[in-house]
Amino acid sequence: MSDTFFSGSITALITPMNRDGSLDYAAFEKFVDWQIAQGTSALCAVGTTGESPTLSHAEHHGVVERTIKVAGGRVPVIAGAGSNSTAEATDLALHAQKAGAAAVLVVAPYYNKPTQEGLYRHFMAIADAITIPVILYNIPGRSVVDISVETMARLARHGNITGVKDATANLLRPLQVRQAVEKPFNQLSGEDGTAVAFLASGGDGCISVTSNVAPALCAAVQKAWKEGRVADAMALQDRLLPLHDALFCESSPGPVKYAASLLGLTGETCRLPLAPMSEPAREKVRAALVAVGLLD
Repeated sequence: MSDTFFSGSITALITPMNRDGSLDYAAFEKFVDWQIAQGTSALCAVGTTGESPTLSHAEHHGVVERTIKVAGGRVPVIAGAGSNSTAEATDLALHAQKAGAAAVLVVAPYYNKPTQEGLYRHFMAIADAITIPVILYNIPGRSVVDISVETMARLARHGNITGVKDATANLLRPLQVRQAVEKPFNQLSGEDGTAVAFLASGGDGCISVTSNVAPALCAAVQKAWKEGRVADAMALQDRLLPLHDALFCESSPGPVKYAASLLGLTGETCRLPLAPMSEPAREKVRAALVAVGLLD
């Protein structure tokens, strides 16, 4: 397997904010350090969970640079470089490469609904512009468009396009992609609830929302599977399931930021258009943290 392949529990980092909506870099740096200490195998900065759609380019660059600086080579950093503008996504990818990211995560363009040919040309343009690996991010629930297995196989012929974050929750996909792609291809689940099932389908790990607040447990799931302790992995996944569910009871990252605030890790502030959490949702998140054993 290539050195550029990622495995284990990879945290899709939240971006802590002060109450006025400004970035809380001090909390962020402490949070990144804690993630590494808890056993997270890699960090994914400024993806959707990091509120990339509402960060300015300067803020986006700053979060990537801080993540890489604090990680200090202890774990690799995957930088979000997604946009529905190919030129903008390319600029973000070029910055990530210059900053020292190990790879970029590039989401399927949202809102403008490109065809499969448009998707192909979008990802190829970005991959042609940089020399670090590109991980495709397929999340039809947010982007509306789905990168087909055929398009993925076609894209994988590019030397820089090395894997996919699959948030389709379709467990046939990793099997189909494995058959269609003509080289080793790094397949990472983008759905916490399918983490173990995805591994069983030939996946390599999970880019996780839950690991923001339960990094040691999420890492333990992946470690158990890797060591062949299937029953242990499944038991841990069962334990985590209420939290996986609760963290998507409203639009992410609202619930996970609230969970982080309950654990004293960061504040709960999100930028508009994400509204503060409703009381029923708050109760659900709190109850899940208690059920998992993270909160008294």
